Amino acid sequence: MKKLLGIALAIAALLVLLYGIEDLPPWGVSDQPASLHVSPRYIEKSLAETGVPNMVTAVLADYRGCDTLFETAVIFTAGIAVLMLLRRAMP
Repeated sequence: MKKLLGIALAIAALLVLLYGIEDLPPWGVSDQPASLHVSPRYIEKSLAETGVPNMVTAVLADYRGCDTLFETAVIFTAGIAVLMLLRRAMP
C-alpha cells in the first residue's frame, strides 16, 4: 500500500511540474529580461567593477559571493547529513 501511495505521489508531483512548464518561455529566446538587462551589464562592466578578467569568476565570486557561499554550505550540510544517516553503528 505504501509503495502505491509513493508512486501516486510521484506521478502527481510530475504532473504538477509538467503543468508549470507551460508558463516558462521557450528555450533560448533572447528577448527575456535576464538576456536584455542583466547579461549585458555583467559583460560590459564586470572587468571594471571587479578587476577579474574571467566573467564567470567575477559573477560567482563578486556579484553573487554570499549566494555561492550559502549554496556551498547547504550542499556541505546535506553531505554531512547523508554520511551520518548512512554510517554504520559502532559495535
